[in-house]
Amino acid sequence: MTLSESVVSRLKFDSHGLIPAVAQDATSGRVLMVAWMNLESLEITLRTRQATYWSRSRQELWRKGATSGHTQKVRSIEIDCDGDTLLLHIDQTGAACHTGALSCFDTGGYLLEEN
Repeated sequence: MTLSESVVSRLKFDSHGLIPAVAQDATSGRVLMVAWMNLESLEITLRTRQATYWSRSRQELWRKGATSGHTQKVRSIEIDCDGDTLLLHIDQTGAACHTGALSCFDTGGYLLEEN
């Protein structure tokens, strides 16, 4: 799938051609992880409905679950008001975090916790 010029013009990629993508569980609303996408990974994700990101450390496309089996089926993608962040509503199979945790935010590393 190729994105229309009108949609691409709304997206604000950084100087490396990347945009942050927040993966949120479509059922619970829980934020599972944050990754990066470039235009190619976004187009692949739209075409396949399988979350595909850009690995900054490996400098390559990365389909979530390709080696782990912990896949992300994408239900929808939203663009934030500034066009500089994407929100992916996903169905997660297995752990979302590379540590094996369901969420990358399961560390207990609160800066501020609810009273």
